[in-house]
Amino acid sequence: MLIFNNTTSSSSIFFLTAFPGLELAHVWISIPVCVLYTIALLGNSMILFVIVSERSLHKPMYYFLSMLSMVDLGLTVTTLPTVLGVLWFHAREISIKACCIQMFFVHAFSFLESSVLVAMAFDRYIAICSPLKYATFLTNVMSLVIGLIICIRQVIFLFPSILAVNNVSFQGGHELSHPFCFHPDILKFTHSNPWISSFWGMFLQLYLNGTDLLFILFSYVLILRTVLSIVAPQKQQKALSTCVCHICAVTVFYVPMITLSLAHRLFSSTPRVICSILANMYLLLPPVLNPIIYSLKTKVIRRAIFRLLQFKGSRDSRVRGLRGSWN
Repeated sequence: MLIFNNTTSSSSIFFLTAFPGLELAHVWISIPVCVLYTIALLGNSMILFVIVSERSLHKPMYYFLSMLSMVDLGLTVTTLPTVLGVLWFHAREISIKACCIQMFFVHAFSFLESSVLVAMAFDRYIAICSPLKYATFLTNVMSLVIGLIICIRQVIFLFPSILAVNNVSFQGGHELSHPFCFHPDILKFTHSNPWISSFWGMFLQLYLNGTDLLFILFSYVLILRTVLSIVAPQKQQKALSTCVCHICAVTVFYVPMITLSLAHRLFSSTPRVICSILANMYLLLPPVLNPIIYSLKTKVIRRAIFRLLQFKGSRDSRVRGLRGSWN
């Protein structure tokens, strides 16, 4: 049931929806959702802490991984309040202004993640195709420059979006398809012609994410050609194993994103429950799976995590021993 606040006009708010038709099961659905959010927050925080504290990980490959973890943390924190608010407290109302702010951060972090994945693909390309140039070209300064280029690129393309959204008037009182604000979802409720906003959103999606995906695919074509030219099978396997984590991260990010965009823009008859599930997969899968994939598949990070946990355990035991001797 829709609950209206006496102090809020229905024309200035939207209503968020978690899983249409499953409102009675929200309490039970919130349990796995909370587990996923906890894994995303703890996993990415652990990756960041390990990379910052371990000097042996102060290399371009792990700098880019730390950027990916920061973006995943930003994406998680952006959607967590509204998703859990709907599932736990049935707090479905969101002001149009707050909705636009959340929409901006959701898409900003999404475009940032795509750009970071490109930087990671470039890192793997240099490491495998030009290993002798890797140490001299991809220095710490170059990693910082690439990070700045990624940020400047986002500002250049997202600043016009902010100006465009400020000039659009929305029809409040409508029910959205997700527990967060998503551009293809809210543009249906504009007073002006939605095709202009839809075209700009599709342009950004195709230009930023599309060109990023093409660059990643092109990089892996060159990587595969180089790997196949290696005679020794063990060296081939070692070269490919360094790319497995990145390939998994690219798949986990792009497949739900492309599916959700197609469901909203091309298949208008898609059931709302399907759109809701796709949207939650799009926002939760990358932050949850990325730290798991890199922790399991990257020996250096796995060993660093074990060392930190062992150090913490030994320090706690020493502290308890000292307290016992004082008593």
